[in-house]
Amino acid sequence: MKRKKKWVQYLVCLCLCAIVLLPLMNIVQWMFMERLPWPQFFPTHYSLRGVGEIFRRRRETVELFVSSIGISTAVAMISCVIGMMTARALLVYQFRGRQFFFFLTILPFMVPATVFGMGIQFYFIQMGLNNTILGVILCHVLLSLPYCIQIIMSGMRALGTRLEEQARVLGAGSYRAFFVVTLPLLIPVLLPAWSMAYIVSFSQYFITLLIGGGRVKTFTIVMMPYLQSGNRNIASVYSVLFLLLNDFVFFIFTKLAQVLNRKNGGAYYEA
Repeated sequence: MKRKKKWVQYLVCLCLCAIVLLPLMNIVQWMFMERLPWPQFFPTHYSLRGVGEIFRRRRETVELFVSSIGISTAVAMISCVIGMMTARALLVYQFRGRQFFFFLTILPFMVPATVFGMGIQFYFIQMGLNNTILGVILCHVLLSLPYCIQIIMSGMRALGTRLEEQARVLGAGSYRAFFVVTLPLLIPVLLPAWSMAYIVSFSQYFITLLIGGGRVKTFTIVMMPYLQSGNRNIASVYSVLFLLLNDFVFFIFTKLAQVLNRKNGGAYYEA
């Protein structure tokens, strides 16, 4: 019976790995070929046109990297700060209308992105935020903030306020108790919240195109036209760079969290 359970577990793991790896292998394969006529399974015509296109536009590609990482990082940081303050207010303090404000935090989940984008564009035009990086960042924050709030609230609910109260009893002020005691303990929660906000911002296409007006260049703005036009060669190159760029940023942020963890005695975060 135990052997059968192990074989079932291995089979499930194998299927999950295949679901993840086979599409990635297909994308990498399309980086080096132009076309794959039916019913051929393996390519017969190879091409480095997509890779060469990236190298020819290396200056634009670097600027695209900086723009995309900068916008997504700003969105993730702002979302985590606002999400942490909102989660703390909803969990720690009792005030009239608390349930209503909690409902407002999940409202972006219920509104389609198309409706949200069309509605907010009208106000952004009046405020002069349309076709600006600031407008794109604000929209991305509104879309990623519910994820941060929900993730941070779950961590704060599990952590509680006892340790912070003990610190205040021992003479620490409210700000010092939060930043010295509570905040380091929230690092394992802030990391997935930051990652989720970063992913939501980095992968946005319609909102970025609508609010940015095509002037704010991000990775998805450049990549999507190649996907829609059927140019799989160049689109695959951008897709692989998209994946590697996200992995690189997450690696840097994880190492930073580990460094902060060592400075705090190694009790708060484990990679």
